[in-house]
Amino acid sequence: MRSFSNQTVLIIAGPTASGKSSLAIKAAEKYHGVIINSDAMQVYSELKILTARPSQYDESLVPHKLYGAVSATKNCSVAVWKELAEREILACWRKSALPIIAGGTGLYIKALMQGLSEIPEVSKEIRREVIAHRNKQGAEAFHNELRRFDPRTALKLDLNDTQRMVRAYEVYLATNRSLSDWQESKPTKAPFKANYQIIILDPPREKLYKKCDERFDEMIKNGAIEEVKSLLSLNLDPTLSAMKAIGVAQITSYLNHEQTLDIAVSEAKKMTRRYAKRQLTWFRNQIIQCYRVNEQYSERLSDKIFSKIII
Repeated sequence: MRSFSNQTVLIIAGPTASGKSSLAIKAAEKYHGVIINSDAMQVYSELKILTARPSQYDESLVPHKLYGAVSATKNCSVAVWKELAEREILACWRKSALPIIAGGTGLYIKALMQGLSEIPEVSKEIRREVIAHRNKQGAEAFHNELRRFDPRTALKLDLNDTQRMVRAYEVYLATNRSLSDWQESKPTKAPFKANYQIIILDPPREKLYKKCDERFDEMIKNGAIEEVKSLLSLNLDPTLSAMKAIGVAQITSYLNHEQTLDIAVSEAKKMTRRYAKRQLTWFRNQIIQCYRVNEQYSERLSDKIFSKIII
């Protein structure tokens, strides 16, 4: 059996619907690996279908960790995920297994590799105040306000990236210090030291968008509406992270008879494509030293990909 006492960690990242999960399974089969989730929504137990979590069959093939590991009643912050992931990595090394970090949440991966400047908690009251203010002002005016006190963050954000704009605004309101300043300060949680081998899936945009659309149709067929009904039955605070998963708001509008299912699906697909675009941009700009695959993953690429990494 291959030993990983050399502290190797394999990272498989990229935008949603690019084939990360399938590649991770192949890598785990080849290298006696354990897949550790690094997707900020797949971590919630109540969101299996809408987040495209690995199927029961996939999970039977190789070990999967941190999928559905946190209740939607809680927020899984970057700091919380980093601590959970580090525990799983150490457990892998003790068993001479290869830790495979798989997912599309770039901030999780960056925090693991580079450390984290922990930002103070923001109260629910401030968050609700900021959300109400954003809804009243509208996207463009809200973005212009953010640009006045945190121009560096505002420059990176699309007008429709409501969640990140609200986050930047609330941090400033709560701490009187911009989010970009916090992020650029010296890490309070140290980088996790490892021999990182990184694969980034970076497929052509149009092919990726088509895959995103097809996958959301499958989600609807596989029970996404019932999943949202179950989530809503918990009467959760709408500011919780799980409530912001793509598809939740759109399906909720359909269930409340505010729009047709076709319109809800169309809106969710549009949000997914925008999210994929942001992920593509982030991984191209933030992760430079890696093996980049400029195709949608398929099994025929496996040998070529594995020949480029040192495990």
